[in-house]
Amino acid sequence: MAGRARTLILVLGDQLSLANPALANADPRQDVVVMAEVKEEAGYVPHNQHKIALIFAAMRHFCAELRARGFTVHYFPWAAGKASLLEAVQCALQLSPADCARVCEPGEYRLQAAMQGWESALGVSFETLDDTRFLATREEFDTWAEGRKQLRMEYFYRDMRRKYGVLLEPDGRPAGDRWNYDKDNRVGWRGQVSIPSREAIAMDEVTAAVLAEVAQAFAQHPGDLRTFNYAVTAATARAEFDWFCEYALPQFGTYQDALVEESPWVFHSKISMYLNIGLLEPLALCRQVEQAWRNGHCSLAAAEGFIRQILGWREYVRCVYWRYMPEYGQRNTFNATVPLPSWFWTGNTEMRCLQRALRQSLDLGYAHHTQRLMVIGNFALLAGLDVRAVCGWYLAVYVDAFEWVELPNTLGMALHGDNGLMASKPYAASGKYIQRQGNHCGECRYSPAKMTGTGACPFNALYWRFIDNNLGYLADNPRMNLVVANWRRRPAGEREAIIDWGDHCLQELLDPA
Repeated sequence: MAGRARTLILVLGDQLSLANPALANADPRQDVVVMAEVKEEAGYVPHNQHKIALIFAAMRHFCAELRARGFTVHYFPWAAGKASLLEAVQCALQLSPADCARVCEPGEYRLQAAMQGWESALGVSFETLDDTRFLATREEFDTWAEGRKQLRMEYFYRDMRRKYGVLLEPDGRPAGDRWNYDKDNRVGWRGQVSIPSREAIAMDEVTAAVLAEVAQAFAQHPGDLRTFNYAVTAATARAEFDWFCEYALPQFGTYQDALVEESPWVFHSKISMYLNIGLLEPLALCRQVEQAWRNGHCSLAAAEGFIRQILGWREYVRCVYWRYMPEYGQRNTFNATVPLPSWFWTGNTEMRCLQRALRQSLDLGYAHHTQRLMVIGNFALLAGLDVRAVCGWYLAVYVDAFEWVELPNTLGMALHGDNGLMASKPYAASGKYIQRQGNHCGECRYSPAKMTGTGACPFNALYWRFIDNNLGYLADNPRMNLVVANWRRRPAGEREAIIDWGDHCLQELLDPA
C-alpha cells in the first residue's frame, strides 16, 4: 500500500468491532487509531455506572486487541482528563500527524451534528463512513417508508426476513406458515419451571481497575458495581450468548413477557448491550438461533421471538430514529409535562412491580422489555410524566441505552409520544395486566382487584383517567373503540369517582408525604 496517505482512525466506544468500517482496509504499518474515555460522552446524562464501566473496560480490551494486531493506538483513559472526542483526536494528530481522519458514523444525532465542524477544527480531511454493521441501510428504510402514514415494524420485519433468508421455507414461505408467533410468547409467571442460574463472569485486572475508577469518579450516578457481571470482550460475549442458546432459549419465548419477582434475568439473553457496543454481530446471532430451532432445541415461537427483536425491531428503531431526527425528539402527543418524581432515581415506591423494575434498572442497569414498556413506561404514560425527562431517565439508567435505540422505544412505544408513528395504539394498561403477567402483586400492598379506595392498585384508576383525559384522540383510533365505548357506557357518577381517585393517587404518588 505504498504511497497511500496516513489515516487517523477514531474508534468510538460503541464500535468495538473489527467489522467497524473505519477499520476496514486499515494498514497497521502506517494507519493510527485513537480511542478515548472523555468527560463529554460519559457525563451528558448521569449514565449508570455499569454502562460506563462496561464501555471503558471493553474499550481497553479492544485497544489491546488492536495493538496485538500491530496497530499504534493512542488511548486516552479517563485519568488523562480529555474533555471531548475532538480534543482527543487533536492530541492524537499532534502525536502522529496524518493526512486525513475517519470514523464510522456515530449512533447519536447530537454527536453526528457536532462532527459537522470537525474538519475545519482538525485541519485535515475528515470522513464519516456509513455503519455497515447494521443489516438495514437508512436508504433502504426510507424507500420502504415512503408514502406510509404509519410505519408498522411487522411489515419491515418480513422484508428483512426475505432479504437475509431467515426462518424461510425453500419456496420462500415463512417457517410454519406464520411470520409472527408473538401470541405464543405471552405466558405470565407463576413459577412454572426452574430458572437456570447464571455464573459470574471472570474478571481480569483491566476490568477490576476500571470498576475502581468508575466507582470513584461516578459515585453520584446510579448503579451498584458490586453486582457487575457483564462481558467486556467479544469472546466472552459470545460465550454468554452460547449459554443463552443452550440453557435459556428453550423457555425464552414462552416467558419473554413475564414479570418475575425472583429473577431479573429470567430466560432473557442479556446481550443487547454487547450488540450495541460491537462485541456481537446481529446476523450471526439470528443464524445461530435459527439453527437451534432446526436442530429441535427450541420451539419455532422461541426462535422467531428472538429473531424478531434483532432482525426486525432493532433495525427498525434505528432507521426510525435517523429518518425523523432531530424533529422526532421534540414530539409529545399528549403534551405530557408532569415532573419526573424523585423516586424514579431511588425506586422508593410501594407499588411493588414499579419498585422492583426501578431498583433493578438503577442497580443493574438492566430490565427486560416488559418491565421497561408495561411497568415503568406504562406508569409514565398514565401519569403524564414529562416526555423529555422520561427519555433522559431511560438513556441514563440502562447499560444498552444509546439514543438511536432508546428514543424510539421510549418516546414512540412507551409514551406514544410520536403521534402514533410507530405504535397503532398507546401501550396503556391497568393493574390487571401486570397481575396476569407475573407474581409481583402478591407482595404488594395494593390490589389489582380494586378500582378505588384504600388499597386499590393505582394503575387501575390512572388507566381510566388517561382514557378520559384523551378521549378526543383515542376515539379516532380503531383499536381503542371498544375501550372508549366501555368507558362512555359507565354511569357518570362512577366515571367521576374513578377520575377523582386517579387524581388522588397521582398527587399522593408524585408528592409522597
